Amino acid sequence: MPDVRPLNTAKYGISKYAFRTAYAYCLQYNEWKEELEQERSLVSSPQFSEAAAGGGCGDRTAALAIRRADLESKLVRIETTAREAVGVHDSIYPYLLEYVTTEGATFAFLKRKGIPCERTLFYEIRRRFYWLMSKKI
Repeated sequence: MPDVRPLNTAKYGISKYAFRTAYAYCLQYNEWKEELEQERSLVSSPQFSEAAAGGGCGDRTAALAIRRADLESKLVRIETTAREAVGVHDSIYPYLLEYVTTEGATFAFLKRKGIPCERTLFYEIRRRFYWLMSKKI
């Protein structure tokens, strides 16, 4: 984990370890999104030898459906928490989402991309995001 400072425990009511859990959870967003996109084509019809042996395709299909539902719920959880954290500052949402899902992202990186706010507001929203996320996972 890069040099990421946890939130102030007294101010936000989130421990150092709860923050790190939320931080690590969000960094998996791109992995989950990629897996969800790749998993689309993995459902196939049963092969004759599998069907005859009783291997059944239903179990693989059901397992894939359960995995896809789990991945989708994780992605939605991060996205809705980001929307909730930005509140009325809707234009900050894509920047916050990119920030919390990219390891090593900095405010300077977002500033070069054109984030429409200053550092103080962004970091307040970021702290709110991690506080909300720690309550949801």
